[in-house]
Amino acid sequence: MSTSAPNRGKVYLLGAGPGSGQYLTSIGQQRLKQASALVYDALVDSTLLQQIPADCEQWHVGKRGGKPSTPQTEINQLLVRLCQEGKQVVRLKAGDPFIFGRAAAEIQALKAENCAFEVIPGLSSALVAPLLAGVPLTDPVLSRGFGVFTAHDLDALDWEAVSRLQTIVFLMGGRQLQARRHASYHRSLGRSTSAANLAGHVAESATDCQERDPLPLRYYYRRSRCPAAVSHATINSAPQSCR
Repeated sequence: MSTSAPNRGKVYLLGAGPGSGQYLTSIGQQRLKQASALVYDALVDSTLLQQIPADCEQWHVGKRGGKPSTPQTEINQLLVRLCQEGKQVVRLKAGDPFIFGRAAAEIQALKAENCAFEVIPGLSSALVAPLLAGVPLTDPVLSRGFGVFTAHDLDALDWEAVSRLQTIVFLMGGRQLQARRHASYHRSLGRSTSAANLAGHVAESATDCQERDPLPLRYYYRRSRCPAAVSHATINSAPQSCR
């Protein structure tokens, strides 16, 4: 998805992938190397910053739960201003720009000012994290589909509808890592639900596997200081190695 505009500036809304720079797409690498301004999120792997030119402007606008963050309106205005200055702007977002991001608001702001932009997809942790941990999201017998939800406000979910899905993925669960203990979760999914929680920088397969009370759940952790945290619940499809 891209547009053109009279001025030579352009904004690239780029998905950085699930946390590790090795999963950045090749076109994403090209855009970083050509950037004259970088506007990036908190969950972006810091090693990606090494790929930008030495004279590239850097603007950190990351949002972290419970901490002061840059208002979205200011981010929108920054993107427009940098584009109007004729810069090649990379708006670097964790995961994929269109999955639980605010790309739509930024695109609306760019369109309103006739700024050129392009959206470049990234690998979402919703798909990559369980794969690296050996947790299948679908199975010919056990799970014919899956749903992806934000864990920011568990009370806002329609748990009756959610519980009918065969596989569930929760993202942005860093502050809700005990989501499976949530009353609605427990009531709707029950004690027979198998689950996997993946937390940390997605750079390699998680290896730690252990069972904890009060629910018969399986947890997978890779300890990391990277803020990217993903929380998954997978119904009836935990890998055999952890059953």
